[in-house]
This record gives sequence, C-alpha cells and structure tokens, in this order.
Amino acid sequence: MSEKKSFYITTTLPYVNAEPHIGFAMELIHADVVARAKQLQGEEVFFNTGTDEHGIKIYTKAQEAGKEPQEYADEYAKKFKNLIKFLGINKEVVHFVRTTDEHHKKAVQEMWKLCEKNGDIYKKNYTIKYCNSCELEKTDSELENGRCAIHPDKELEIREEENYFFRFSKYQEPLLKFYRENPSFVLPDFRFNEIIKFVEKGLEDFSISRLKSKMPWGVAVPGYEDHVMYVWFDALVSYISTIGWPDDLKAFEKWWPVVQFAGKDQIRQQAAMWQAMLMAANLPPSKQIVIHGFLNFGGQKMSKSIGNVIAPQKIVEKFSLDALRYFVTREFNQFEDTDISWEKFDEWYNGSLANGLGNLVSRIMTLAESNLSEPVAIAEFENMEEFFSLLNSYKIKETADYIWSKIAELDKEIQDKKPWETKDKQVISSLVVRLYSIARMLNSFMPETSVKIKTLIKTNKKPSEPLFLRKDA
Repeated sequence: MSEKKSFYITTTLPYVNAEPHIGFAMELIHADVVARAKQLQGEEVFFNTGTDEHGIKIYTKAQEAGKEPQEYADEYAKKFKNLIKFLGINKEVVHFVRTTDEHHKKAVQEMWKLCEKNGDIYKKNYTIKYCNSCELEKTDSELENGRCAIHPDKELEIREEENYFFRFSKYQEPLLKFYRENPSFVLPDFRFNEIIKFVEKGLEDFSISRLKSKMPWGVAVPGYEDHVMYVWFDALVSYISTIGWPDDLKAFEKWWPVVQFAGKDQIRQQAAMWQAMLMAANLPPSKQIVIHGFLNFGGQKMSKSIGNVIAPQKIVEKFSLDALRYFVTREFNQFEDTDISWEKFDEWYNGSLANGLGNLVSRIMTLAESNLSEPVAIAEFENMEEFFSLLNSYKIKETADYIWSKIAELDKEIQDKKPWETKDKQVISSLVVRLYSIARMLNSFMPETSVKIKTLIKTNKKPSEPLFLRKDA
C-alpha cells in the first residue's frame, strides 16, 4: 500500500488584541475548504492556525484591561480557538499553535541562534517611523500624507534606540533568484509582481528586538536578556514550530514546505521577510503563498483598529453557518477587496441559497420520493477532475462558481425535460445522481448542507423543511 501524500496548510496567526471578525473567519474557511478537498483526494493533511500573542499591541491592551499580558492572551486565545468549532473547521486535521507556548518560544530562540551564526544579526542605533497598528517600520515610500497607508487614522511613532537587526539587505538577490525560479510562488500574479518590485527597489535591514525595559512582553533574546524579540520575527517561526521544529525533524521533513494563506497587508512579511529568515537558517522556503483582499463595510476597510468589524457570530445568527461559509467562498472576491453589507447578505442568501440550491434539492427529491420506489444506488459520479484542479490551484471563488454552474445546469435540465409531467424514472434517477455529485463537492464548502443532501438521497426523501428558509426584508 502506497504511503499517503502529506499536505500542510496554514493561516496567519491573528493578534489577540480584539474579538475575532469576519476577515479572519474568511481566511480560516478558505484554508479549511482546501484542507477538506485534499482529504477527499486521499492526502494526509496538517492544517495550522493559532494566535500571535506578543508585542506592543497586546501589552498595551492588557494594561488597559488591568490584566497581566499572559492572562489577557489566554482569554482571547480561547475565543479564537473556539472559532474552529464555530466555523465548522475540520477538527480531524486542524492544529492550534500559540506563540506563548514553551515549545514555540524555544523554536524562536533556535531560529535566532541560526541566523546569528550565519552572520545575519547585528546591533545598532537607529531612528525609524513606526506604525504601532501594523507593528512595522515604515519607509517614506510606504506613507501617504505622512501616515501609514493601511492605518491613516493613526499617528506614526518616531523611535530612537539600540536594537538588534536582521540583515535583510543581504537577501535581495537570493530572493529575486528564488522568485524567478518559482513563478507561481505568490498567488495571485499581481501580488507576486508587487513583492518582486518591493524587493527590486532594495531591502533595508529591519529591527528584530525591543528593549525589555520599554516593552517586556515578548520572547527573550538568547544571550541578551535586556532585549525581547520583535513580534514578527517571533510569530513567523510558528509555521515551523507547530510541526515540531527544531526537536522533531522527522515531523518537520514530513510536512514542510507549507502553503500559506494571508491577507494583502502581510505580503512583505510572508513572501520576503519570512523567506529571508528561512534562507538565513538554511531551511527550505515555503511552498506557496495565497494572498486575499480586504473586506470593506460601506466602502471603508474593515479593521479592528478602526472598529467597524462584523463578527461572524452575527451572520450565523441571522442566516446559518453554511450560509456564512457560502458568502465568504463564493460572494466575496478572493483576491480583490470586497464591499459587504447586510443588504448584500440578504440578496446572496435568497438568490443563491433559498431560491437556488435549496429549491433545486426540494424539486429533485420531491420527484424522487413521488416516483421512485427505493433510493437511487449511487455507483458513479460526475468527473470531479476540474473541481479538484481548481481547488488544487487555490482558486476558492472560481471553484464555488463551478459548483453553482452545475446547479444551474441541473435546473435547466429539469425545465427542459419536465420530469414532473413525464414521470420518467431514468431521468429522475439521473438528476439524483448528479445532485449527489454536487453534494460531494459541497463537502468542502458547506459540509452541513452536504450531509443533509446525501441523507435525503440515501433515504429517498424530500426535505421536511427548506434547507434555506427565505429571508424577507
């Protein structure tokens, strides 16, 4: 018996400085869709997510709440961990890493030592313009009207201190060479072009430590206890600490490299900084990085720092879990920004779920229950090669559109063949088999709905109530 292929996918690790919101829920569900599809193809899957718990933002929030940073981080990490069950993420393959875990902190210190041994860490005095919301230094070319382009409502902080730096500038040519040799490393293409141009302009070494006297909440720098590590240097190492590195190299080699899902504000960290760190430690690069767009509400970027976020719980409460999973996988633009509103949710729900998929299931299974004496034997399925090809290319929305094209085809066939008039058992059986194929594809996107449809088919019953009850305005 041949050994299963191993597949490793990760989300970014959100900061625990606010409640989980729909933006991260989208990223988590997108990764879950791919993980489920890989399982359907017989692969062994490791799905990583977790929480980023160090840095100035968490330290400040904890102080505001009158709590110790660890107590504060524990409280919010639990909320993000609960999101896994709430969003229907496949619990069989998901792993949750916290950057306050002892193993992770040990891994970060080992990464530091390897980079230092390679001559890529040094100490110097510096003055920078710093965005506390991004937790990143900002060059003049990244500013708009003297402010961070992502957080224009926040003033930049001018920092002057002596810190340790990572020799990022050393990796300009190695990174560009790697990009040339791996032309699909970042998806979509226009995001890849964006990071290539960033690297081509020249790289500046970046600070990777903070004085413990000013910001004590972080991983201690090995050998230099008066410093803690910069939050990004710490958090990025989670992608390898979660699979056992550096203690369990067998597990690391089994799963690495990784496919990373991230937002467009993290392309520099994921596709350049992290890859340079891996090079400095003589570790293989990531496999691929998939970048999604932002969510806007009423034309304004949805952001925890702005305070205009929508909690996924509110959407599930009004519609359903699978409706939420449908919205973020098909109606949200995967690679560009998406403007959302409650009116759009109503429109999408009624049009594609209540009047679309739900109505189709009801029509076909009513025909089956009325005209077939026993359940249809599901011995074959439509060819799913195109479905898997799209998902294996991480095209989430395009794959969802493909499923809905099959729903439309089935709807058209019912209209053309009028089985409610002909009572043709062969036609009705064929419709049921094809509906089962749709249910199989929905397993990755809307698992609860997939199970409901398969159960109706196996029992030859029409739904006792609509799968998606229409919402009136």
